[in-house]
Amino acid sequence: MEVNVLNIKGEDTGRKVTLNESIFGITPNDHAIYLDVKQFMANQRQGTHKSKERSEISGSTRKLGRQKGGGGARRGDINSPVLVGGARVFGPKPRDYWFKLNKKVKTLARKSALSYKAQENAIIIVEDFSFEAPKTKDFVTMVNNLKIADKKLLLVLPESNKNVYLSARNIERAKVAIASALNTYIVLNAETLVITENSLKAIENVLS
Repeated sequence: MEVNVLNIKGEDTGRKVTLNESIFGITPNDHAIYLDVKQFMANQRQGTHKSKERSEISGSTRKLGRQKGGGGARRGDINSPVLVGGARVFGPKPRDYWFKLNKKVKTLARKSALSYKAQENAIIIVEDFSFEAPKTKDFVTMVNNLKIADKKLLLVLPESNKNVYLSARNIERAKVAIASALNTYIVLNAETLVITENSLKAIENVLS
């Protein structure tokens, strides 16, 4: 699949790049995508939830009523989970939600996400660029020139660029990522991918 290379003014440079079929042209695997996104979302969780169990709350340990014959559930002290204001049984405890996912599955998921974007013609290739200073105005001008101002976009750079990152930071529907840190979730979360030429090579190096 060939894509025209544009500049940041939205003009066709006359050059074309070929998207690697083994990355952008595979049959997407929805289950691999599901697992990778599930792991990504799980890793975002703090896991600091906590409720007090019976041994952790204060209250008298005096037995409130008879063991049998009361007509209700058995209960001991005021901390019993049976009573309102009592402890919680098997409540949440701090935990880590991380789970293992094979590298090949993660790679397949990323390729599947990129293939979906290629099928939707939602990939724009631009020549490499940088801003002289961090200016949101310059980034907005570029987005308008590319006619994607109304889209949620992901700009993929070959390496960290502070000026570009700071220029996009205040724009709600724009996100900047480097090619080596590309993940399935942010690819799928964007409506349009704007990829620089060198980023395309970096993506191929990582996923090939």
